[in-house]
Amino acid sequence: MADPSLISLPPHHRQCLGCGPDNPAGLHLEVYRDGDTVATEVTFDTRHRGAPGLAHGGAISAACDDLFGFVLYLVEEIAVTRTLTVNYLAPVPLGQPQRVTARLQRRHGRRLHLEATGIGHDDVTRFTAEALFLVVGREHFTPHGADADVLAMFNRHHPPGPEPH
Repeated sequence: MADPSLISLPPHHRQCLGCGPDNPAGLHLEVYRDGDTVATEVTFDTRHRGAPGLAHGGAISAACDDLFGFVLYLVEEIAVTRTLTVNYLAPVPLGQPQRVTARLQRRHGRRLHLEATGIGHDDVTRFTAEALFLVVGREHFTPHGADADVLAMFNRHHPPGPEPH
């Protein structure tokens, strides 16, 4: 992802399973904005093994779900995953980079419909995903974490303005 036209996006937080640089079990996704899409390159390793030599479907699902979280920066909303469907089209080999892109497909009120595609460097589409995210307020998160940590996460990624509904 050395394209200078891409805009680097910060991790959700340092321990995030998908993008957190300090999570030893994480995917360590580095995510970029490319117009109205977000993109990452993920290489699954032995920590993410399912069948011999292949990525576990749960690891692929986690990568998609985390990347969808970056689409929220583009739409400037706080939202949570309601449903996530991954279509596994071809085996995902360990050690081989996959470019994953995601975008907002459509919005209906609080419902954000998202889609993603994972393509290998050999141009084989290995998986696609669709998700429904629901817009929520910050108070959704405060009972589950330190208020200061929750506020820091959202203040870093969302411009000041009225609270989303």
